[in-house]
Amino acid sequence: MESDRLSEVLEFISVRSMISGGMAVNGRWESRSRIDEDLKFFALVQGSMRLSTDGLKTPLLLEAGDVVVLNGRTELLLEGGSGDGPPVRLEPPASGSFVRSGDGSARDIIIGGRVTVNAAGRELLLQALPPVAHIRSGTVSAPLLHILIQQLFEELSGQRMGWEFAVRQYGQLLLLDVLRAFVADADLPQGWLKLLADERLRPALAMIHASPSRPWSLQDLARASAMSRTAFAEHFREVAGTPPRTYLNNWRMLVAQRELRGGDTRIRALALKLGYSSESAFSTAFKRSVGESPLQYRSRVRVSE
Repeated sequence: MESDRLSEVLEFISVRSMISGGMAVNGRWESRSRIDEDLKFFALVQGSMRLSTDGLKTPLLLEAGDVVVLNGRTELLLEGGSGDGPPVRLEPPASGSFVRSGDGSARDIIIGGRVTVNAAGRELLLQALPPVAHIRSGTVSAPLLHILIQQLFEELSGQRMGWEFAVRQYGQLLLLDVLRAFVADADLPQGWLKLLADERLRPALAMIHASPSRPWSLQDLARASAMSRTAFAEHFREVAGTPPRTYLNNWRMLVAQRELRGGDTRIRALALKLGYSSESAFSTAFKRSVGESPLQYRSRVRVSE
């Protein structure tokens, strides 16, 4: 099932949803800021608001329970409320905080956060998501959004014992529901999310993931998908954005990075395990893909963790 493949990839690239903070606002308001993260998201708990960012011709209207994900954007303007006079200008809340503005009877309630991945998954995720994605609450592809957003709000605003742990868990579930919605979207951009959702390519993908060390030929993969070599290669590239061999090599690098992060695996043993003829061949491929040698990568990630 594609859900199994999705979980597998998410674990490999260490996808994490980090809730930055939230605010409850009454009256006319606006919040303007620069975006420093690759992937930023906002969830609307209550009310409505308009979101403007670079690349959007017109503001995006969000209703209660909606989520918007911004990919590689740099400018942000959030606006809400109505009435005469200039809007109250709000600063983005500090990390982990919940800010209330107005007389206490909030009309609009917003939660913001970011998505983090390890170096191995950064390009995968950025490629798979559109520049601006609006996921509406209550759709067939995202049935739990509103419930998760409400739970996040209650934990973040109430800050009861264990609230930080709860926020992390609900944030992860929120991100999973959003990614499931992307996978179910017929207009998904080229990339691994679209690849996971493709029924015809699923058998070949399962083979690559199960045995990345094998030198899978185009004929092997095409036969598993009941397609000719030409049709398989064209369809795979159209869906994934890369040829099958490139995807196999990229998957091997993800496996290698997981192994290097998690234990004392010897480089030569890892090279042979992934199907390389020698340690030097593996190290060359790893450095070409990751930008540093396996030993340098292992030393760096251990220090950072």
